Amino acid sequence: MSVPSRRLGLRRLVECAVLIAIGTVLSLFEFSGPWALGGGITVCSMLPLVLICHRHGTKWGICSALVYGVLQMFLGMKNVMYGRNFWEVLAIILLDYVVAFGVIGLAGIFDKCIKNRPVSIAVGSVFATLLRLACHFVSGWIIWEALWPNELGWASPLWSLAYNASYMIPEMIITTVAAVALYFPLKKYYYGEDLK
Repeated sequence: MSVPSRRLGLRRLVECAVLIAIGTVLSLFEFSGPWALGGGITVCSMLPLVLICHRHGTKWGICSALVYGVLQMFLGMKNVMYGRNFWEVLAIILLDYVVAFGVIGLAGIFDKCIKNRPVSIAVGSVFATLLRLACHFVSGWIIWEALWPNELGWASPLWSLAYNASYMIPEMIITTVAAVALYFPLKKYYYGEDLK
């Protein structure tokens, strides 16, 4: 491995670590909308992961998103402890943290097939966020509804969809709008031109 390649790898690693840290700090500042049935809406906590995906590619994006998911799990450890047995704990870890955040690493997957970069960023952000919503939906339906049936008496799938969409849809909109808006002033960083 040449020295420039080694430096580039180290630079990517440091950038990803810094962006994961920024996303983690942003995730601590959450609010609930008056419409939300639960969950917290953050101000662009997934945006740093989206930037990693577009800047360094899907492999780096998925690895960074998995690390971010593990950090979120440690921050939300009390949720994991609600599992009554090994399988419930494992399902909570996978569906609410590891896989749910890991799929955000797919936000850059459309970069090669959609040539218009702002459109690619928007489609990728929406796609990755919907995958995360799907993970939380399955977890809410199968795990959380078994632990605490909803007080409104709604059918489990309907309650899980309503609960999770009430905070994930605003999160998706905020992340997508911010990612596209930042593309124009930060274009060279989205393309990784400063790494050449």
